[in-house]
Amino acid sequence: MTTPEPQSSSPQPSGPVSKDRAYRSPAGISGGVLVLALALWLGIDALVTGEGDTRWKALAALVFLVPLVAAYTVRPAVFANEDRMRVRNPFRVIVLPWAQVESFRSAYSNEVFDEGGAKYQLWSIPVSLRGRKKAARQEDRRAAGGAGRRRGSVLGGVGQFGSRGGAGASGGEADGPVRAEADKVMDELRELWEARKDAAGSRGDVTVRWAYEIVVPVVAGAVALGVLFGVG
Repeated sequence: MTTPEPQSSSPQPSGPVSKDRAYRSPAGISGGVLVLALALWLGIDALVTGEGDTRWKALAALVFLVPLVAAYTVRPAVFANEDRMRVRNPFRVIVLPWAQVESFRSAYSNEVFDEGGAKYQLWSIPVSLRGRKKAARQEDRRAAGGAGRRRGSVLGGVGQFGSRGGAGASGGEADGPVRAEADKVMDELRELWEARKDAAGSRGDVTVRWAYEIVVPVVAGAVALGVLFGVG
């Protein structure tokens, strides 16, 4: 007589969870850290050495400025995995399943549109016109160099570039056009969206949440400053 094996009550894993790709602005973070350090240094100095209502004004200024600066510099990020993208902007967090994304647009700012036509700016992927001009110059130089190599190939014969280490194996023209860093990131997001927008796991609703951890202290600090300077 055989006895049935006891069944485990623990849930079985449904499969590996896709890790998020994080996209941030290194320049924004470094600039924000410097501004925050300066604000904290001046504010703490005023708190320690100030007299009268100066200390209260310094405290209110810190409550107002520190979260505000952090919101626009350190906080912004875009997280993307196989199911959705999460946009963390200064005052909101937007979660867009890939099936709800309508399109991306890159002009003077990088933006994503949902199926309902709502537009969300990607603060952590700023457009750099200087970077685009630099990439265009590099592409022009590469195109000119490619044309020169092709002319040399015609004049020097096929054997000149026939070896594995020759110019024909450099792969310069096979790598695609030179792109600015922000445009490369947008290309990655578009490719991920195109690959996953019809997947079952990419369905769902768009959710938007206000970042009250930023909004509340900023409003409180602004009100306190208004009261203190109004009384003074």
